[in-house]
Amino acid sequence: MTMTRFLIGSLLVLLAVAAHAQAIYRCTDDGGSVLISNSRQGKNCKTIAGDAPVNSSVGTPAKARSASSNPTPGDFPRVGESTQKARDGDRRHILEQELGVEQRGLEQAKRELGEQEAAKQPADRLQAQREKIARHERNIQAIQKELGNLR
Repeated sequence: MTMTRFLIGSLLVLLAVAAHAQAIYRCTDDGGSVLISNSRQGKNCKTIAGDAPVNSSVGTPAKARSASSNPTPGDFPRVGESTQKARDGDRRHILEQELGVEQRGLEQAKRELGEQEAAKQPADRLQAQREKIARHERNIQAIQKELGNLR
């Protein structure tokens, strides 16, 4: 509860400062400590609010970065093709198992809904069952999408 109050208070202070100042900066020192201020506290500062330009020492915005501008280091560990194929096979197997579990859950939920409708259950109970069915259907779609994305 104390942490929540602290975060809300900090947010309100930042909003008040943002309304008063031209810009708010998030600065990081050499030790990795972060300071949020209305003035630059070093060269590793990034504008997080306001209309001041972003410091060029921070780098290019994430949208403008590409794989070629951020190459993989030469000593970065690489995964062999056979290892990756084995991992992909394991992932496919796990996703297929999850798909089966969700399909069985969907069938069970539909049976339960039919039983509840036949027993003239209250509308709120029927709605909860319909939501359960919808959740299973969304999960099935997501798993099928993941399976489609596999190489």
